Amino acid sequence: MNIFCYPGLMAVPGVRAFLGSAASEIPEFGVRPRTPFASGRKDNTEIDMRVGNLLVEAKLTESDFQVADARLVRRYRDLESVFEVSELPLRNGKHVGYQLVRGILAAHAVEGSFCVFCDARRPDLSESWYRVMRAVRLYDLRCRLKLLTWQELVEVVPRDLQEFLAQKYGIVA
Repeated sequence: MNIFCYPGLMAVPGVRAFLGSAASEIPEFGVRPRTPFASGRKDNTEIDMRVGNLLVEAKLTESDFQVADARLVRRYRDLESVFEVSELPLRNGKHVGYQLVRGILAAHAVEGSFCVFCDARRPDLSESWYRVMRAVRLYDLRCRLKLLTWQELVEVVPRDLQEFLAQKYGIVA
């Protein structure tokens, strides 16, 4: 996410178009959207970044989207109205893609959008995203969900940032 701290990056028209943001929107990092639980309490988990009404979860060096026990997933107030719960991916009785479920529920709660950034060289992460997204019941919400790759983003960032991403992470267009 540190690349979004690059001076003037959010003023680059290609970056704004890529994110669907206005020139005046400034990224906020480590945002707590406070997604509601069925108990009336709210989740304290952080989303990597918010730009306007777009929530972003970024994966670059992390291995997966977390796995969680079903009881943790079932705490969310809107789980059954947002998801066809039986369609959410499970492995050994645990929900795969817990961060994705939380992010989608957060976007629903704030009536925003949710975007996942991942490395195109990691098709397993893309597959996890589509398996969770496929379980979303609400079509208007599903239209506000997107998967973008770092390789797509690198095409629209300034040249020196492209070089940094190539050297540091091996990300090229």
